[in-house]
Amino acid sequence: MKFVIEEFTYVLIICVLIINALISIYGIVYRRSLTKKLLSLTVLSDTVFVAIILAGFIFTYPIVPPVYSDIRGADKDFLLNHASDPLPQALVLTGIVIGLAVNALIAFGIIQVYRLTGTIDARKAVKSLLEEGVE
Repeated sequence: MKFVIEEFTYVLIICVLIINALISIYGIVYRRSLTKKLLSLTVLSDTVFVAIILAGFIFTYPIVPPVYSDIRGADKDFLLNHASDPLPQALVLTGIVIGLAVNALIAFGIIQVYRLTGTIDARKAVKSLLEEGVE
């Protein structure tokens, strides 16, 4: 019974992540406001980070930290079966830092577009920039 609940939870989390990613992609593609596009991009990147962490998670009890010491025999088998993979965690930490820098750069670009055009609507901003011929 416990395995069925864990499997159901895993499938539920995957479904929620897929729905969240689809809503975020919709916001990036179809919303006119540049700030809404930035927020959708941030939510999409966070969804991907959760999916990566979920890929490295092991649904066995007890979960132990992946600390490797001088282990042999049964302890080695226990660690291999119950330790979570540290690689996805390291990749997510790196991705968070890079994502923060990219979001700051995009936010700066949105501020500059607002200064030049007076709007954050993507279509109006492009139209205004093409009419003025800003170099």
